[in-house]
Amino acid sequence: MRWDGLRSDEDRPAGAPAPRAVPLFGLDAITTTIDTPEFRGITFHEVRAKSIINRVPDASRMPFRWTINPYRGCSHSCVYCFARNTHKYLDMDVGQDFNSQIVVKVNAPELTRRDLAAPRWRNEHVAMGTNVDCYQRAEGRYRLMPGIIGALKDAANPFSILTKGTLILRDLDLLCEAADVTDVGLNVSVGFVDKAISRSVEPGTPGPERRLEVCAAMTARGLSCGVLMGPVLPFLTDSPDQLEATVRLAAEAGAAHVTAIVLHLRPGARQWFMQWLAETHPELVEPYRQFYGCGAYAPKHYQHQISECVADLAARYRVGRAAPYRARRIAPPTDRAITDPPVQLSLL
Repeated sequence: MRWDGLRSDEDRPAGAPAPRAVPLFGLDAITTTIDTPEFRGITFHEVRAKSIINRVPDASRMPFRWTINPYRGCSHSCVYCFARNTHKYLDMDVGQDFNSQIVVKVNAPELTRRDLAAPRWRNEHVAMGTNVDCYQRAEGRYRLMPGIIGALKDAANPFSILTKGTLILRDLDLLCEAADVTDVGLNVSVGFVDKAISRSVEPGTPGPERRLEVCAAMTARGLSCGVLMGPVLPFLTDSPDQLEATVRLAAEAGAAHVTAIVLHLRPGARQWFMQWLAETHPELVEPYRQFYGCGAYAPKHYQHQISECVADLAARYRVGRAAPYRARRIAPPTDRAITDPPVQLSLL
């Protein structure tokens, strides 16, 4: 059968040929490719990890200490993804390999249950989707998240999920069950609602409107879901009209909060993004070089302006105050006239 190449050795039917082993990941790793439209061009490396709950380095800016990442590499193919550099540790490149060579930790659910039961574990918050998306296309086949969420629910362990994927709706009932016994934080990532830019810069993701519909669906079930408005792309998605459109649609989707994050270009992501920029917006290459200099972050005054503008817009559109019964399906931008005077923004 066409899915036989995805089986671990212990699940493979007797007599079935085993895929070739990959020394890079250890002797028990399995590599396979699948010739179906949704996975064409993607190679999966099935591995059995030794642990799954990982501590965030103390020097990190992240507001959490522990993460679960069942996948490495991401078919969303976002050219700005800061996790690209992690593929170098696998002797793979930060560009096309990151997009198409996906490492799958097939034993992630059982490891989650084991790690949560360890005597040293202190029931701390666990974040998911903060490195690569745990609801990327591979999850549709491997179904690792139900087991992970189930383990967290059974342990009443607080957790959060950030995603650009619509597949999270498959696990909506399970998320509701978990929210009955522990704190569950849910966020969708929607940096902008410009369809053309989204298709270009994040080609493997569902469109922005579909992600906002995920927010609406979760809100309708009584779950609190925020919108991470990131990244905001300088000179591309930071105009007053663009910021306003994104915040307005987030409000209509019932977002509990909206938080803006400006693009940062760490090693790996910087090279891949600048290559994309040179191909699609060559006139912006020099402005970006001047804006970012040799560092990863945009100027602090610019980051502050974006954050303040989005916060003002969120207050204006009453983000976080929509009743769940109103969050069913977001209206297209042209379906609703804006009667309030436009917010005056000066971003540069």
